[in-house]
Amino acid sequence: MLVDGKWTADWHPVQATDAKGGFVRQISGFRNWITPDGSAGPTGEAGFKAEAGRYHLYVALICPWASRTLIGRALKKLEDVISVSVVEPALSDQGWRFGDYPGANRDELNGATYMHEIYTSADPQYTGRATVPVLWDKERRTIVNNESADILRMLNSGFGALADGAVDLYPEDLRAEIDALNERIYPRLNNGVYRTGFATTQVAYEEAFADVFAMLDELEARLEGQRPFLFGTRLTEADVRLFVTLVRFDAAYNGLFKCNLRRLADYPNLTRYVDNMLAIPSVRQTVSIDHIKRGYYSIKALNPTGIVPVGPRLPFAIREE
Repeated sequence: MLVDGKWTADWHPVQATDAKGGFVRQISGFRNWITPDGSAGPTGEAGFKAEAGRYHLYVALICPWASRTLIGRALKKLEDVISVSVVEPALSDQGWRFGDYPGANRDELNGATYMHEIYTSADPQYTGRATVPVLWDKERRTIVNNESADILRMLNSGFGALADGAVDLYPEDLRAEIDALNERIYPRLNNGVYRTGFATTQVAYEEAFADVFAMLDELEARLEGQRPFLFGTRLTEADVRLFVTLVRFDAAYNGLFKCNLRRLADYPNLTRYVDNMLAIPSVRQTVSIDHIKRGYYSIKALNPTGIVPVGPRLPFAIREE
């Protein structure tokens, strides 16, 4: 991680643990919001007005948090409004790196080699992890926000007429229900797989493991009856947030992260649900199983040899371009 703007050591997935040895995720450090008129959002300061060509997303296709934002950008038809850079899938000793791996690219905007250089460009004394996604302001040359949940919401409503108004991922009549469901899914499943994979004690691992599969069982029951999405026929941000975890489950979390009680393939409703999501072109184009596997299996703390498995056979219909 960065300490006072300096890279301190080889990258490691666990930087903090709780009293039981459980994985603790860093709190995002940049929390400004883009709004149609540049007024302040729910957090942070004003001055980030929605403008075509002003903002840039830094993402990794391996990363579920970054993929949330790519899906939001595509669903809201903001591809020509917000440019994107994709880091290489394999984590280097200095974290995310730009390069020439297929599906990734170099940082033509700021000329960085590593993602942590983007953070120190925004704050030369920054202390913390250099995570993705990052929403960058080309005009002010700073990071607007590095919290994926915030970015997904501002992509939905922060760009006004620049975005597709026919798609609303956070409709007013469902907001309370969406928030409640997100609050259940995030700690138990979205972050639960990381709490499982990066646990440093047996008790922390088993608690996280139980949460993951209890949540999967609950969602399997919720999707009974051929309902296509979590709220029936209406696609919402809750679906985006759930999908990015499920699509990675058998490819990475089941094996490498020891979430191995059952596979996604053992859940027929969840498998059908992932297929429904993949049938949406704006969602499908954000998924690279190659990046997902190469990225997760590059984590030396979990896979010292760096060998990427050939399998597994995935339960949903997906094709690498």
